[in-house]
Amino acid sequence: MEKSSRINKKSVIRFIQNNAIIIIMLIIATVVGILEPNFISKSNFKNLSVNTATRFIIALGVSGCLITKGTDLSAGRLVGLGACISATLLQKPDYAGRMFPNLPVFFPNYPFLWIIIVFLITIAICAVFGFANGAIISFLKVPPFIATLGMQTLVYGLCLVYTGAQPIGGLRGDYTSIASGSFFKGKLIEIPYLLVIATICGALMWVLYNKTRHGKYMYAIGGNENAAEVAGVNTNKTKIIIYTLAAAFYALGGTLLAAKAGGTSVNMGAGYELEAIAACTIGGVSTNGGVGKISGILIGVVVFELLKISMQFLGVETNYTYIVQGLVIIIAVALDLRKYLAKK
Repeated sequence: MEKSSRINKKSVIRFIQNNAIIIIMLIIATVVGILEPNFISKSNFKNLSVNTATRFIIALGVSGCLITKGTDLSAGRLVGLGACISATLLQKPDYAGRMFPNLPVFFPNYPFLWIIIVFLITIAICAVFGFANGAIISFLKVPPFIATLGMQTLVYGLCLVYTGAQPIGGLRGDYTSIASGSFFKGKLIEIPYLLVIATICGALMWVLYNKTRHGKYMYAIGGNENAAEVAGVNTNKTKIIIYTLAAAFYALGGTLLAAKAGGTSVNMGAGYELEAIAACTIGGVSTNGGVGKISGILIGVVVFELLKISMQFLGVETNYTYIVQGLVIIIAVALDLRKYLAKK
């Protein structure tokens, strides 16, 4: 009996240690909810769900890289590239600062058809850079940190050249409505379009991770790449698919963020890769590879967004929020490393 109680006590302590950040953030959110009645409101819930949706899509892309013991520091800049490409192609025809003034209005009777085509164009372009990341890491054996850091700078430079470092505004209403619109608008429960899109993305990735050969290969590489190769896994092909798919998600996230903001610039997405890595780590995706669930990623993103909203309600200055977010990233990775060493 005494031995059983000791085991239970150790399990509780281990659970608290492994989930310390989530517990602390939820306590903070609870306290803010008590102090600020508006924190628990329909408008704040919608704000949380919309912010979570875009960050979740980006985190889905990063997660595959982390599971295979890699990383993707180019994520934020690819988000920015996706935002810039889609925004320049979806400006109002009568907008004075239009980047392509001679661009015709395609499918005037079916405006959403052109929006879908622009989304696909943006995803395809960004996927090329993801493919390049995967190829450099797989065939040239460049460490993911270095390869994606170089790609980060390269993509940022291309964004500057493409936009002339100018902000992009005057976006079409049917484009921005994707971010602002929702099902059952005006009802007690509204479901934002962004939340639906993020849910579909999450469901697709869950199937990919858990029900396909690619998912099995991905976790095998993260667990032990050499053993995976011996078992017949084409590690190079798997990594290329992972980084290409990741870039596609960054592109989608960027197009939705531009619609949400009503405009964009080359700096959109800057630093988002660190937020995504932190959210994944908080949600149980190990930076040491081989571990991670879609549900955990969602929890990590929600908790991270709750922290940011809580600080806003507490009146914390923006400059200080970056300090807090930086500490969260460091602590999350440190706790993940502690769990990894404890298992060894």
